[in-house]
Amino acid sequence: MPSIVGPIRINSVGGGVINFGDTFYLSPKSSSKTNAGSGGFNTGDFINTNTGISNTGTNDPDIADQTQTANA
Repeated sequence: MPSIVGPIRINSVGGGVINFGDTFYLSPKSSSKTNAGSGGFNTGDFINTNTGISNTGTNDPDIADQTQTANA
């Protein structure tokens, strides 16, 4: 179904997808994986994290999580 999009202004885009109007299928153009230990992604002021011994398993038994084949 057609749609009308009014005036827009985009100053910057730091990743992600911008979609205007109708869309049948959206797919990512990149993929990545990040491993972090206990308390690794805490944000804020005055963080106190008591984790003891932390071990992050980085073994990936399925090799590829999301392929980029035919992702035009």
